[in-house]
Amino acid sequence: MEWLFDPQIWISLLTLSALEIVLGIDNLVFLAILADRLPKHQRAAARKLGLAFALLTRLALLGSLTWIAGLVEPVFTIFNHPVSWRDIILIGGGVFLLAKATHEIHGSLEGEDEGAPEAGAEGSGAGASSGSTVAKAAKAGFVATIVQIGILDIVFSLDSVITAVGMANQLWVMVTAVIIAVILMLVASGPLANFVSRHPTVKMLALSFLLLVGMSLVADGMGYHIPKGYLYFAMGFSVLVEALNLAVRGRKKPVHLRNSL
Repeated sequence: MEWLFDPQIWISLLTLSALEIVLGIDNLVFLAILADRLPKHQRAAARKLGLAFALLTRLALLGSLTWIAGLVEPVFTIFNHPVSWRDIILIGGGVFLLAKATHEIHGSLEGEDEGAPEAGAEGSGAGASSGSTVAKAAKAGFVATIVQIGILDIVFSLDSVITAVGMANQLWVMVTAVIIAVILMLVASGPLANFVSRHPTVKMLALSFLLLVGMSLVADGMGYHIPKGYLYFAMGFSVLVEALNLAVRGRKKPVHLRNSL
C-alpha cells in the first residue's frame, strides 16, 4: 500500500493519462469520419465497438511487453537505415490512413456516398428483395467500417503503448492510464462525431488532420521523427481558426434570414 503515498506514481499516472488522451485524438477523429458514413442507427454501435477494440488492443500489447520490445529490434536494413517491425507497421498504417483520407476527401468533393440508405427508404413497390439488398449492404458497410477501425486501432495502440512503456515502470499504472483515456474517449466520441457531421468544413479539416497524421506515421517509420507537439499545435491552431469562422457564420445567419424576409 506504499504506492498510495508515493507522489511519483500519482504524477506518472496523471501525466501518462493526459498523454494517452492526447494520443487518442487521432483515433477519435478517424472514428468520427468512418462512423459518419453509416446509417444513423449504427453509428453509436460502431464507435463503441471501435473504442472497445482499441482498449483490448492496448491491454493486449501491454500484457506482452517482451514482444513489444522485440518490435523495435531491426529486421533488415535499407540504404543503411535499420527497419524494425514497428517501422513496417507505422508505414503500413500511415499509407492506409493517407489512402483512406484521400478517398474520403474525394468522395466529399465529388458528392459521392452522401450517406447510407435508411431502412424503409426503398418505397412500397420495391418489394422484399430490395429491402433485403439494403439490409445486406448496410451490414456489409458496418462490418467493413469495423475492420478499418480495427486496422488503425492497432497502429494507434502501438504508438500509445510504446509511449506508455517509456514513461512508467509499473504495469498497473500503464493499464489504468489507458483505461482512463479510453473512457474519456468514449464520452467524447458521440458529441465529436455529431459536431463533425453537422459541419462540412469541420469534416474537411478533420480529414486534413488524418492526412497530416498519416504523413507523420510514414515519416516516423522511415526514421524521420516529427515531434507530436508540432502536429497538435498545427491542429489546435486550425481548430481555433475554424471555431472563429463558425462563430462569424453563426452571427451573420440571423441577419441573412431577416434580409431574405
